[in-house]
Parts: sequence; structure tokens; C-alpha cells
Amino acid sequence: MKIALVGKGGSGKTTLAALLVRRLVAAGRPVLALDADINQHLAVALGATEADAAALPTLAAHLPLIKDYLRGVNPRIASAEVMVKTTPPGAGSRLLRVVERNPIYDACVREVDGVALAVTGPFAEGDLGVACYHSKVGAVELLLNHLVDGAREYVVVDMTAGADSFASGLFTRFDVTFVVCEPTLRSVGVYRQYCGYAREFGVRIAVVGNKVSDEEDAAFLRAQIGADLVGVVSRSAHVRAAERGEVRPIGALEPANVATLDAMRDVVDGTAKDWETYQHQAVEFHLRNAAAWANDRTGCDLADQVDPGFVHGPEALARSEELPATTP
Repeated sequence: MKIALVGKGGSGKTTLAALLVRRLVAAGRPVLALDADINQHLAVALGATEADAAALPTLAAHLPLIKDYLRGVNPRIASAEVMVKTTPPGAGSRLLRVVERNPIYDACVREVDGVALAVTGPFAEGDLGVACYHSKVGAVELLLNHLVDGAREYVVVDMTAGADSFASGLFTRFDVTFVVCEPTLRSVGVYRQYCGYAREFGVRIAVVGNKVSDEEDAAFLRAQIGADLVGVVSRSAHVRAAERGEVRPIGALEPANVATLDAMRDVVDGTAKDWETYQHQAVEFHLRNAAAWANDRTGCDLADQVDPGFVHGPEALARSEELPATTP
């Protein structure tokens, strides 16, 4: 299942993403963590030093490799150069599992405290004034478009703060989007903004309250959010220790907070897969992007990349695994 964590800046979504990932890994579940935030802090939240986190390979730096591998022998995609972030898979494309050996994972995924992690790469000084951060997270969108996850397998993505994630079709790539919400009107307002954007596309929204000090905070969130509230995470000595650089075993997290992580997992496990809608939305946003900018940039009609007969999911994955290891 594909999971996004979003919320206003400072809500604690990166901390919560790290806790959820570590809880899933401790339970023996296959997990791939992706840091798609403009502020790249997930590696440190998982226990890496600042120096080790800065040295991680980035998806953005390996975009040509990612495109070339994923296009496989798809005859609708002439080259990696005309493949854009929204290009959907079709017959001949290579699809990915959550956990496997492939050239993309070999180049970009590293283990941090037992967690398989890939990072988009930070918004660097050289990008200022000349680049959009969504050009970096385009690698994540391509991966998710081509990734087939099974039951009790998880891809957990720490998204950029605020409503920026709605600036691309990436927000439709998830089975569940968790909005991390502090007990404040401003944070609740971000949740409502997300609901407004997501409603048209059937995006599943759930809420986790964070930085909850007492029952009054919890009651405020219940009153404001209602049935979308999965649970709350209290102010935590475990989290404060991690913020000081002491990453404790996930089993040492307060039991009530562990219960909230497990409630999040249960929401995800109870969500049905809909591969037909998943592919339909990928195609929809690809055509939107093609018309808005990508046709002009590539000099091609990228509508031709859409394979109308392609059905995403496990059967397509099985056919993909019969492809040659490298593109001819």
C-alpha cells in the first residue's frame, strides 16, 4: 500500500513518518521509505547523522537511469529523453516491487537503521530562481506510477508541507493520505484544504493528531475533524530524545502512541486496491501535463505514450518480470 504523510510546516509529519516506518519494519513488513519533502529530514529522523544523510544518493541525480530502466521495451516511449514525470506505464514498461534488486534501487536506495530509504534530494542553492521543486519529486511520481505493491507491503512517502503536493498528480498516487494535524485552527484549516482538493479525485484522507498535550487537545481535534481522526500522538519523551540525536528502539515508544501507529496501519490494511482507477488517474494527469507544458518541452505529442489497453497491477508486474534485464 502507498501511504503519504502531509500537513502544515512544523506539524511533525516527518517525525510521524519515521515512527510509522520503524513500527512497520519492526513488525517484519516490507517497507520502502521515500523522502519527497523540500526539507530532507527523514534520514535523520530515522537515525542517520547529518553527514550520512547529506551523503545519500538522490533520485533526482539518477533520473536518466530511472527513466531508461522503467521505459523498458515499451514501443510508445522512443527514449528516456521524451519520458516525463507523469509518463504512465504500458505494455513493455518495467514495473517495480516494494522490495527487490533492480538498478534503480541499487543506485538510489540505502538502508538507514534497518529501513530502505530513497531521497529526492534537497532544493539546492543552484536551483534558486531557475528550478521548481516538483522537478525533483518527479522521480517519485515516476516510481509510484510503475510500482506494484501487494497486501501488507508499504511505500511511505514524506511529502512537502502545505498544499504544494497538489501542484502535480502525485497526490493521487496513494492508497491513504494521512494529514498530520496539530490541535490548532491553522492546522485544522490545512486538513480542510486538503479535503477540498482531494474530494474530486476520491483520495482517501485520514488524520493523525500530533503534539497533543492533554484531553482538551484531543477533544478539540475530535470536534473539528470527526470520523477522519484515526488517533493522536501525545507529546513524547521518545520523540524528544530522537530530536536530540538519541534514536531509541521503537518498542520504547509510549504504548498509547504505538496504538495510534497501529491504528494507522489498520486503516491502510483495510483500504481496497483499485488498479483501474490508479491507472486512469495517471493517464489523466499525464494528458494534462502534456497539454500544459510537456509537449512543447519534448517536441512530441505525449498523448501517444498512453497505452489504452494496459491494465496495471499484479498481472502486469508478472509480465514485466519476463522482460530482459537491460533495455536494448
